[in-house]
Amino acid sequence: MQNFVFENPTKIIFGRDQIKKTGRAVAKFGKKVLMVYGQGSIKSSGIYNQVVSSLKEAGLDIVEFPGVKSNPVLSCALKGIDVAKKEGVDVVLAVGGGSVMDTAKTIAVGAKTDDDVWDYFVHAKTIQDALPVLTVVTISASASEMNPAAVITREDGAKKYSIRSPFIQPKASILDPTALFTLSPAYSAYSAVDVIAHMLEPYFKNTEPNSLLQDRLVEGLMKTIMESTEMILKEPADYDARASMMWAAILAFNGITTAGMGMIGLPAHMVEHSLSAIYNIAHGAGLSIVLPGWMYYAVEKDPVKFARLGREIFGIEDNDNLKAGIEGINRLKGWFAAIGSPVSLGDANILEEDIEKIAENAYALAQIWGLRDYTEEVIVDVLKLCK
Repeated sequence: MQNFVFENPTKIIFGRDQIKKTGRAVAKFGKKVLMVYGQGSIKSSGIYNQVVSSLKEAGLDIVEFPGVKSNPVLSCALKGIDVAKKEGVDVVLAVGGGSVMDTAKTIAVGAKTDDDVWDYFVHAKTIQDALPVLTVVTISASASEMNPAAVITREDGAKKYSIRSPFIQPKASILDPTALFTLSPAYSAYSAVDVIAHMLEPYFKNTEPNSLLQDRLVEGLMKTIMESTEMILKEPADYDARASMMWAAILAFNGITTAGMGMIGLPAHMVEHSLSAIYNIAHGAGLSIVLPGWMYYAVEKDPVKFARLGREIFGIEDNDNLKAGIEGINRLKGWFAAIGSPVSLGDANILEEDIEKIAENAYALAQIWGLRDYTEEVIVDVLKLCK
């Protein structure tokens, strides 16, 4: 295990009826709150009324900023920044899933600077400040509620890039598993894929050869996620399954599973960002296409680790590491398909002749993320394994 510093200051308020604590949590950071949310689902589910009631009971002034869409875009965040500055808000509250949280974080950064906020996404400038961010979670997948990252797509050029800074780490996040009861089967499946990908990419792509503890954390969480997802698809209002999923999603990408693993990489996420930026498909759906393809590409480089996953998760008994590794990938891909997530470019109506265009787009992000092994030619090779 390599040297590391782990610090995660987000306060988690978890369980039934905890949304009523939102107002008190927000009031610690100011009197005027920008409430960022999506396109109306929180109103039909009743979560909107719960949040607004709690904020009003705490004596807060509310400025609403609705309309964030899946695969959030820069133009929306820029409008939010203008509203935040004009209204002089003290704190930003995201009520939604990863897209809403990432938009809220971007607004929080932009509200405290006159710089072009996109400069932070291309690493031209370093974030120096941000408004406090809190979240009420309605989709558990990204772990944005307990990590210092945000992802936004700039429509011009279809560039889906990210920022990372302790200034955008949420101060507190409210997680009520009942908020997930109305989540559709498709998005329940996509969420599971996203969580699994967050763990598996660093599981395979790191610089620490002795990682038994972290491997077992990933494997245990992965089994729990798969079991919980299968229960959720049978019974969407299974509280225990939703609660397990909600907590596992955070643990998958809040720094716990990667502590001591050295330099890690997210090459499948890098490629998928191009799919969702260009074609506007759900992030989890894009990952269920790309992740198995990337694993087929990488398995020969580390068959022992891939074989371990196959044996620990799927009980594969083949003593040949490469064969066991490939069979493990086949089983994972089959599970993605079984829960209703696409597993090929064709499933998402993405044409083979688009592969070069996708690779060019992804390569630009590979350079920013420092994934030097991923040339356009390599990305093409990965995408060809996603057909």
